[in-house]
Amino acid sequence: MEITEEEAVIVNSSRMKSVVWNDFDRVKKGETFGAICRHCKRTLSGSSTSGTSHLRNHLIRCRRRSNHDISQLLTRGKRKQTTLAVANFSCNQSAVGNEMVTVASANFEQGVEVRNMNVGSLNLDQRRSQLDLTRMIIMHGYPLGMVEDLGFKTFVQNLQPLFDFVTVNGIEADCIELYKREKQRVYEELDKLPGKVSLSADRLATNRGSDYLCLIAHYIDDSWEVKKKILDFFSIDPSEAEDMLSELIMTSLRNWDIDRKLFSLTIDNLVTYDKIVCRIRDQLCQHSFLMCEGQLFDVRCAASMVKLLVQDVLETSLEITNKVRKTIQHIEGSHETQEKFNEIVQLLGINGQKWLSTDNPFQWNSTYLMLETALEYKEAFPQLQEHDPGFSMCPSGV
Repeated sequence: MEITEEEAVIVNSSRMKSVVWNDFDRVKKGETFGAICRHCKRTLSGSSTSGTSHLRNHLIRCRRRSNHDISQLLTRGKRKQTTLAVANFSCNQSAVGNEMVTVASANFEQGVEVRNMNVGSLNLDQRRSQLDLTRMIIMHGYPLGMVEDLGFKTFVQNLQPLFDFVTVNGIEADCIELYKREKQRVYEELDKLPGKVSLSADRLATNRGSDYLCLIAHYIDDSWEVKKKILDFFSIDPSEAEDMLSELIMTSLRNWDIDRKLFSLTIDNLVTYDKIVCRIRDQLCQHSFLMCEGQLFDVRCAASMVKLLVQDVLETSLEITNKVRKTIQHIEGSHETQEKFNEIVQLLGINGQKWLSTDNPFQWNSTYLMLETALEYKEAFPQLQEHDPGFSMCPSGV
């Protein structure tokens, strides 16, 4: 039964021990007790048998009460004050007896000092919460647009109604800010490093023809742990001269101030990179930065050598590889062809563990997986050709 302030009689709630009654008026209409929120005037059950949990939950979500300290809602009566231990990504502790709660902080750094906070200090820190959200998005690769999704807003609002929602542009700006912070931290770590730094330069290519160069620093820190940090990620033009690419790498070394600490450079085993390595080594040797006059500087990538060997092998089977690639593209080209191919696979009793997919010509392992999977369906290709006149690139079943 709905109770309004006009028709209800306010009863004395001083005997009620819970602190929530500081924000509610206990009223009575007939034999029914109610609790009217002093902020939003909403009426809830005020019966002594209903407890106060629903009242406490309402106050946390009450918008009219948004500026009120929520700490008193987390302490009940005369119980001991709850201690919150803020740790770095460790949320396994729980002790009911003394109400110990462990909260994980979304800091990047490990070994963050553990500290205790009183519940009374749990007012919302909008900036910290926003940066924690940004770290979460970066760490797990979530899309920036999730911050504007209705489901996400509802979830966060129910957890902390004081949190002000942010936009995609705001999160993007926070990502840049965190990047700058992390970059400065890595710079200081490399600056204090007493040992040497090895550099690897990886060339990445995409299906769209874009080329990138990724510079990664490898070193051992004071705790004798191997560390790997991405220093720069460049978009490059394959037609650029060797001197331009070598200067690009040297500029990065100077910006990070590790040219004097460089021990070796690991790069793809391509003839075009020989001149790049020579130019960088000559510049560093002029300042006596390299050990053994640069004899240990050039380290060729073993994975790159394997890749070149595989490419030579693939060159000998280029015809069959192209047929398999075009066959898969034809099957994936229309829904009708896919359905027909699936029928043939079922009739032949083929129990393929993987589904057909085209490869990335720049990644030889994907070509291997494409051919390996195609072998499981080799009996189905000739059958598809009999039912599909437009299928003219059928590979041989031999």
